Amino acid sequence: MMHSVASPGMAKDRRSESSGSAGQGFKDIIRWPRPGYPVKKLQQKWAVEYGMPSTHAMVGVSIPFSVLLYTMDRYQYPVHWGMVIAVSWCTLICVSRVYLGMHSVLDIAAGLLLLATALVSVLIPLVDHLDGFLLTSQLSPFLVITASILVIVFHPNADKWTPTRGDTTMIVSVCAGILFGSWTNYQLGNMVASPLDPPYEIIWPSKEMLGCTILRTILGFCGVLATRAIGKSVSYAFVCALLGKDKNELRNSEDSLDNKNKIIVELSYKYFTYGMIGFNTTYVFPNVFSLLAINRPTYYTEI
Repeated sequence: MMHSVASPGMAKDRRSESSGSAGQGFKDIIRWPRPGYPVKKLQQKWAVEYGMPSTHAMVGVSIPFSVLLYTMDRYQYPVHWGMVIAVSWCTLICVSRVYLGMHSVLDIAAGLLLLATALVSVLIPLVDHLDGFLLTSQLSPFLVITASILVIVFHPNADKWTPTRGDTTMIVSVCAGILFGSWTNYQLGNMVASPLDPPYEIIWPSKEMLGCTILRTILGFCGVLATRAIGKSVSYAFVCALLGKDKNELRNSEDSLDNKNKIIVELSYKYFTYGMIGFNTTYVFPNVFSLLAINRPTYYTEI
């Protein structure tokens, strides 16, 4: 539990979204296959997509190090331990991808280099400016939704079907939902800045707070699963009806770049479903937790 004035959450979301979607796009541009050495690939679905660069390596850098970067001056904790955790997290992610046979060392190195040199140098100066704009501007929802749709529409085309474009859709739609939910909280007056000045002391949870955390986690997971089940069913049937296609026939049809209808339906339902998951996670669920009196005390001060 923490007091906060400027939350790292939205910054981390943008860093993760940019890392994941940019890396997925580069895969379909470079088109380097997965490693060919004789290793049993344990993730068969993703084994069909290209491997260069490793998006896991990129996200493995962006998440822990962005959390460290945007909290080290705002919360009171030993930064060196944060660095140890960030380095360990990144190392485990990178090593695991090689162990699973999904990436070569070159894939990992390219992912780390791409993020460290290109994305980080561009995004870090923009993050603080974007935070205020995305929370306060009336144009924010329109720009977020428009930008996320354009990323999906203009995703680089591969020469074969891979799950890359669908994964990109999930990444950008979740982030769009999170940003929209945060904007809604701010516009409705739910979020206010903490009256205290940083750095803030970390409030270690009591037994009661820990119990509320467990309860929120259980209810949150149930909410996410319900959102996914309902959102997928409704949006899949709706888009199929718009296209005049039988949803069962389309669902059982072969994955192919020539199957335009299936691609449209897949991208549409994933955008709606995972966008709703992001929105519910940042707006609906916290408000429900507040009604149940189990919400995190400083949640609405983290802006």
